[in-house]
Amino acid sequence: MALGAAAAAVLVLLVGAGLRSPALAAVGLVGCALTAAGTWWGVTRRGARRAAARALALTAPVWVLWQYTSARLGWAVAVSAALWLLAAGAARTALVRHDAPVPPPEHPAPGIHHPFLIMNLRSGGGKVRRHSLREQAEALGAEVLQLEWRGETDVAELARKAASEGADLLGVAGGDGMQAPVADVAAALHLPFLVIPAGTRNRFARSLGLDCDDPVRALDALYDGVELHVDMGRVGDRPFVSDVAFGAYEGTAAGSWYRGAARRPWHRDRPVRTALKALPGLLAEHRGVPLTAHAGTVTCRAPQALLISNNPYGTGDIAGLGIRPRLDGGELGCVGVEVTGAPHAAGLLRGWRSSGLTRAAATDVRVDADAPWLAADVDGEASRLRVPVRCEVRPLALRVIVPRRRPGPRGARPPLDWRLLTRLASPPARPPDGLPALKPTRSGAP
Repeated sequence: MALGAAAAAVLVLLVGAGLRSPALAAVGLVGCALTAAGTWWGVTRRGARRAAARALALTAPVWVLWQYTSARLGWAVAVSAALWLLAAGAARTALVRHDAPVPPPEHPAPGIHHPFLIMNLRSGGGKVRRHSLREQAEALGAEVLQLEWRGETDVAELARKAASEGADLLGVAGGDGMQAPVADVAAALHLPFLVIPAGTRNRFARSLGLDCDDPVRALDALYDGVELHVDMGRVGDRPFVSDVAFGAYEGTAAGSWYRGAARRPWHRDRPVRTALKALPGLLAEHRGVPLTAHAGTVTCRAPQALLISNNPYGTGDIAGLGIRPRLDGGELGCVGVEVTGAPHAAGLLRGWRSSGLTRAAATDVRVDADAPWLAADVDGEASRLRVPVRCEVRPLALRVIVPRRRPGPRGARPPLDWRLLTRLASPPARPPDGLPALKPTRSGAP
């Protein structure tokens, strides 16, 4: 339906313009060129030039519409616009279904008798107090330790002490940076772990499919939960549950905005727009130490931004601000962003197909640089890591208890990839005689 409606939208304009005058067809082509140029400049410029470029991108279609309407072809424009809306809606639906996350296997949850929870009162702007998480947890029989200010507190040591005193579940109400050390203790002691999304970004919780708008619902896992086995990451001697970011993700004004955008609710589900907002800063501001990342057989040289994640982010998420469709794939995601000029910057509009992106998946990643230390964000916390930086995945290391009833992971909206749509619409190739057709595995890969 998407491909047929798109073809019909183009044919309506061409046939209508050709019946009136060949010059009208030229008007349409010029309008398309001006719109493309305005969009390009609007992505890669700042200030008055960006405003002028956006004005051009908006004015060109209006000019074409006026020319066609003056030639009494308004009906053709209206029909074409309706067909494009139909094509876009059908395409989005097809791509969302194609890229839908496959839910991980669920296991019966063990009986919990002595849960121990650490709650950060300042995390997420005070979500613990705002949602009365302590009172709700204690009513379910949990032992709760509240931290007014994490500071230099060793939460891993607190978790180990609680386990030695009989705790049979460890949990954290806070952000990813506080989740990771306690999850590491739970994995080492083979204890179940409870994630309460009381942080700011909650990437780990979002990838688990938890309701991050209502953290109290995570406590349902204490009496009506299931167990998921998920991967963890390690960078040097530090654990991480979400990602490690280098370069323009860390240490520049653009990088600060880029990371801080995840704190704004209206940007959490718009990772592509967030990436584009940061592009001029990536072009002009980054002067960091050149990096080289080795992920399996893929080498990424001198990226301005480098993101290594516990399992790859979704194909529609070039910024790494959304979720990972799976957390049990046994591999790290590695994304390098190289923006050396306007073509690369505008090319990021193409998502994963951009020439400015290097994407890989591997069980370990090594980051080299001509410096003894590298600044990085580990699960959103500023860190200094000794070079070479080695990241590795720990497959199915963590037992996570989640509510049986939960929203489930929701991936980023995929870009309108017409080439992929064409492949989806094509009949599958027949295997040679005597060979069975490949069937998709649970992860969706053949």
